[in-house]
Amino acid sequence: MSLAGIMMSDMSELAPFSDTTIVALRYYDGVSSKERLSASIDADLIAEAQAAVASGRAESVSAWVNDALRAKVEHDRGVAALGAFIAEYEAEHGEITEQEIQEATRRARSEAVVVRGRSRTRDREAG
Repeated sequence: MSLAGIMMSDMSELAPFSDTTIVALRYYDGVSSKERLSASIDADLIAEAQAAVASGRAESVSAWVNDALRAKVEHDRGVAALGAFIAEYEAEHGEITEQEIQEATRRARSEAVVVRGRSRTRDREAG
């Protein structure tokens, strides 16, 4: 069945869903398979998705949701990788102390380049 045929045959199934439910028709596009999904979404997020579509920042609400889910997956993988790195580092060098974290934070802030507004250091010196 063609994509158009799938879309037409499923339109009647959309009626029972409220405005706060996203129904994403996912289809095989030659790269990855798509699956149909029904999920309850906060109304403010739906409004953001619809605004993204209206402004051309997203192809569809389904695409916007797909991008958000992909970003969440990538974020979670990054957090897991960072956790694994820290665990490996601490296994080899010992636990990172609060003092070391504070010193690294101070060093990073002192070396940071301010691209907007004023630096915190200048604000404290001025105040």
